[in-house]
Amino acid sequence: MQRTVDYFERAGPHNTSRCLEIAKRTVNEGMRQVVVATTSGETGAAVAEALAGSGANVVAVTHSAGFKASNDMECSETNRQRILGAGGKIYTGTILTHSIETSLATQFQGVYPTTLIALTLRRLGQGIKVVCEIVMEACDAGLIPEGEEILALAGTGKGADTVAILRSAASKRFHDLKVLEILAKPRE
Repeated sequence: MQRTVDYFERAGPHNTSRCLEIAKRTVNEGMRQVVVATTSGETGAAVAEALAGSGANVVAVTHSAGFKASNDMECSETNRQRILGAGGKIYTGTILTHSIETSLATQFQGVYPTTLIALTLRRLGQGIKVVCEIVMEACDAGLIPEGEEILALAGTGKGADTVAILRSAASKRFHDLKVLEILAKPRE
């Protein structure tokens, strides 16, 4: 098998439109499960709208309530409605590598297993870390099937700059999660 990989000069939201093109092409080739990371909901809405009517199951994964500030929801209601209106689904929950351990690390100054996993995955880029997390989160929520090939999009900060195909696994079976292909990522 041969596939072209896009390497972006720099990370960031200016790569989102190219990532959307890659996602559309991959869905047109037969991919039916798509997971996208979204903070404000803008990227999730863009992916859901771009793939509306394609037959793909699109799941937008948002930060948990209170992630940035107590009682705050970063994903706007307008963007939530755009995602749902385009036929997408939304998962809002705790990031697997940023939960209770973050609180413990802050208070006790230690390094814990999920922190090590997150730091290790970041060696391949922030987006690769995030696609691994969101695929497991969507699996844990029952929004995508386990053990199947999933197209995942994520970014560095805002927008999308990483596209990958993973074999899905629930977080309880983290060792079964596989990054099968990287279709786009920043070089930095």
